[in-house]
Amino acid sequence: DVTEIEEKEAQAKQEEQIMKEQELSNLLHEKRYLKALGLAISLDRPHTVLMVVKAILKEPEGRRRLEENIVRLRKDQKEAVLAFLVTWNTNSRNCHEAQAVMETLLKHEAPDNLLQFSGIKSAVESLLPYT
Repeated sequence: DVTEIEEKEAQAKQEEQIMKEQELSNLLHEKRYLKALGLAISLDRPHTVLMVVKAILKEPEGRRRLEENIVRLRKDQKEAVLAFLVTWNTNSRNCHEAQAVMETLLKHEAPDNLLQFSGIKSAVESLLPYT
């Protein structure tokens, strides 16, 4: 019977998730946005990433700070943010944040690098009608 082992594993995963949520909350409170972005992306939480982007943009010189944080993300994190912003862009309440992130990606990534992103073709096709 492996039920007890599976229950312990599930409980450990749930506890780890709670710890990450608390860490994310602490990072946002401390305004450590780069780590907060990375953690929210790793948790696959598009809405949380959006909330981090909104928090950055509310700061003095928010656009510059957003650029600094987005540029420092790894390629896989940038791909995830690109996938998230496609969804954000379809909602008029979130389109400005999506456009700000997209502008940063377009400004700081070479076209050849952007073409290497997974899902770039479908992302561009989805962004065109709303942009």
